[in-house]
Amino acid sequence: MKRSEKLKYYMYMALFRPLSWLPLCVLYRLSDLLYMILYHCVHYRIDVVRRNLSESYPDKTTEERLEIERGFYRQLADNFVETIKLLHISDSQMRRRITVDNVEAVEKAAADNRPVILFLGHYCNWEWVTAITLFYDRPEISVQLYKPLHDKAFEKVMLKVRSRFHSISIEKNKAFRELLRMRRDIGSFMAGFIADGRSNTRKTRYHTQFLRHDTTFYPGGEEIGNRMDAVYKYLDVSKTGRGHYRFAIKDIVPDPDSGEYPVTRKYLQMLEATIDREPAYWLWSHRRWI
Repeated sequence: MKRSEKLKYYMYMALFRPLSWLPLCVLYRLSDLLYMILYHCVHYRIDVVRRNLSESYPDKTTEERLEIERGFYRQLADNFVETIKLLHISDSQMRRRITVDNVEAVEKAAADNRPVILFLGHYCNWEWVTAITLFYDRPEISVQLYKPLHDKAFEKVMLKVRSRFHSISIEKNKAFRELLRMRRDIGSFMAGFIADGRSNTRKTRYHTQFLRHDTTFYPGGEEIGNRMDAVYKYLDVSKTGRGHYRFAIKDIVPDPDSGEYPVTRKYLQMLEATIDREPAYWLWSHRRWI
C-alpha cells in the first residue's frame, strides 16, 4: 500500500474506531440523521431506486412504493452504523442480536467432508452474516468473496471488518483457483456467494426471471461448487427488530427441467421470495438492470 493510501487508512480508522465504541442505541440516532441526509437532502441514487421499484412492483400504488423507498433508506443508514460497530462489538452481543436456524446442515456437510456454497443477497445487513461462524464449530474455515475497491484504504477497512469473526476474504477473480485449492488441502469449508448484483455482460449468456425482469446471471458459484462436490444452501434473512436478524439456512432444491444452472436459478427464486416478503430491506440503489 502506498504511503498516501496508508495515511488515508489511518484517517478512516481514526473516524470509525471511536464511533464503534458507541452503543448501538447512540449509533442509531446517528443513523436517523444519516437517513435524513441521504434521502431528504442529497437524494442518494433516488432515480435508480424509484425506477427499480416501479419496474419490480408495477401493481403497487405510488404510496406503497414510497413506503418501501423510505424503508430502504432507513435500512441503508442502519447498515452503515451497524457495519462500523463490527470493529468493536463483542461475540456475546452478536449472539443476542442474531439467531441462526438449521446450523446442523452446515455441520453435517463438514462431517461428510464436503464444502458448503452459501448463496445470499444484498438483503438486510449482509455484513453481519459473517457472525454465523459463532453458531457452529465445523467447518473451521469460512470464506467470503469480494470485489476489489478503487479506494484501497477503504478496502483495507472493510477487510478488517469482514475478518472480525475469523472468516477469510478472497477476491472474486481469484475465487475459482483458491477454492479448488482449499478443497484439495482442507476438504470442508463454508463459502459465501452474494450473487444478486449486476452481471458482467461480456461473460453472461444465461437469463431468468427475477423481480419481474428478464435478468442475466453469471453462475460462478454453481460452476465452482460442481467442481468441488459442494452442498448448496440459501441464507434466508429476516429482520426481527432494529439491530436484530434471523438467518435461516435452507436447502436449494432445483426445479425439474429448469434449464442450465438450476441451482442458481432456484437461488434467485428463493431470494425473490425473501425480497417480496419485505421489499425495503433489499439494496435497491444498485443498477441491477439499468
